[in-house]
Order: sequence, then structure tokens, then C-alpha cells
Amino acid sequence: MRQGLNWEREGGDWPLRAYSRFVQTPLLRWHVQYAPHPDPHAPTVVLLHGTGASTHSWREVFPLLTPSSSVLTLDFPGHAFSAMPAPHALASLFSLPGMAAGVAQLLGQMGIVPHTVVGHSAGAAVACMLALDGHLQPKRIISVNGALLPLDGFAGQFFSPLAKLLAKAPLVPELFSWRAAQPEVLQRLLDGTGSRLNLEGRALYRRLINNPSHGAGALAMMAHWDLHQFSARLPRLQVPLEMVVGEGDLIVPPTVSLRVARVLQRQPAPRIVTLAGLGHLAHEEQPQQVAELILRPCF
Repeated sequence: MRQGLNWEREGGDWPLRAYSRFVQTPLLRWHVQYAPHPDPHAPTVVLLHGTGASTHSWREVFPLLTPSSSVLTLDFPGHAFSAMPAPHALASLFSLPGMAAGVAQLLGQMGIVPHTVVGHSAGAAVACMLALDGHLQPKRIISVNGALLPLDGFAGQFFSPLAKLLAKAPLVPELFSWRAAQPEVLQRLLDGTGSRLNLEGRALYRRLINNPSHGAGALAMMAHWDLHQFSARLPRLQVPLEMVVGEGDLIVPPTVSLRVARVLQRQPAPRIVTLAGLGHLAHEEQPQQVAELILRPCF
């Protein structure tokens, strides 16, 4: 099995390291970052990253929430410092329902009952699945450029089978990491999100994609998801959903949020907030703006 990132080496200066801990559940050893609020009645916010990211993507949002809330973020299985599942558990834990069940088990073991679950991109789908499968019933779910519907047309038919093929192919994560670690290639990948990251953000993504285990985790996540089944269940979501949309998102088109609102077909309609000039990684570009949206009262 490929070795993941080493906490003492790659994690020595990891953002918000002081809040980090490792939690062993029956399924996995998870890396989490947790800041409990001294008031036991303060709400808890859970932050879920997207495919190929990690806790680092919330590094500037996280501390803006801690004055009024308990805050938890985590690395998904196979990502950054969370372990890669054993081979026999890959299919179950990397499926969307399986990942939601794994997160629910982690939260239950930590005794965390979230008031708000915030998910970026694929993390928004995990947040919704936690509610759909009855694991959690938070007061609200906030989707930041949420990947909540399958890709349209040829892309939807092509990329999922391709991910399944690449996830099984030997040496593919190693080759991807070697290629993507080249500065010009990494810059093209980040430019493809429509976001403009600072030097720290780019350096952290470089550290992640330099590790083949992290790449294998991202590929496995894409290979085992079925957004067609998920989107068919989405109209049954009962938890209020708010959607934060980067106007310049090149990964999940802003029109997806309008389609999700039509799919839900309920009153009040999901609240959609469009952030001008921001891309797929909007929460990393303008953390203050996103934090303010998380902290404002539910409607």
C-alpha cells in the first residue's frame, strides 16, 4: 500500500496544526482539526473539503468561526493525513453513502452533533447524504460550489468510467504526482478552477499532489461515486440548503445551483448567494466573505 503524507515531515508546519488530532474508528484512522468552544451551548460547524483537497482549504475560514462556534474539519479517506482504507473496504468507504457513513461514525465517536454542515464541491454531496441517509439532521447545510448533480452530456459519460479505470491502473497516481508537481502544470490545474490562490495556497496543493497516496485517494473517490443515484434522492432532502456560488467557477458551473433549486421544488426555495469574481475555490480566495455567510442566521 502506498504511504500517505507523513505528519512529522509534511505536517510539521501544516495550517492550524495546533488543532489537529488523529481519531481511530473501526473503519479508518482520521486526521481532524477540532476547536471546541468553551460554551457547551455554542453551535458546532463541520467543514467538509472537496475531492483532492484537505483540511488546509479551510485554514482561513476556520479561525473566523471559532469565536462563536465549535469548529471541526477533517481529511476524507485517503486524502492528506487520513489513512487509505484497506483494499477490501475501498468500494464501501469511497462510495458516497459509504463516505457519509464513515463521517457519521467519526462524528458519533467524537460526540459531535453539528448545527451547520458546510461542504465544498464534493463535500457538499457528502453533507447532503449525511442528512438523506438519516445520520444527521443539522439545522442547515451550506454548499460552496457544490458538486450536487452529474456532469452533463459526454463529460458525464466519460469521466466516471475513466476515473474507475485510472484508479485500478498501477503507477497512475505516481505518474500524476510526478507530472502535476511541475510548477507550470500545477498552475494550469489551479487556473482551471477559475480561482486565484496566493503563494501559500499553491504551495499546499503542491505538497498534496506530490504524494501519490493522496492522488490515489482522490481517484478512488471519483471512481466510486454515483451522482446519478444521489441526484435522484436529492428532492427528498429536508434540511434547509443554502448555496454559495462562485461566479467564475470553471469546475461546477453556476447554473448547477439553479438546477438544484428546481430539483428540490420546495418552499422556501434554497437560498443562492453568488460571489462575483470568485472561482471554484471561493472559500480560499475570500475566506472572510464565506465565513460571514456561514455565521449569518438561518432563514
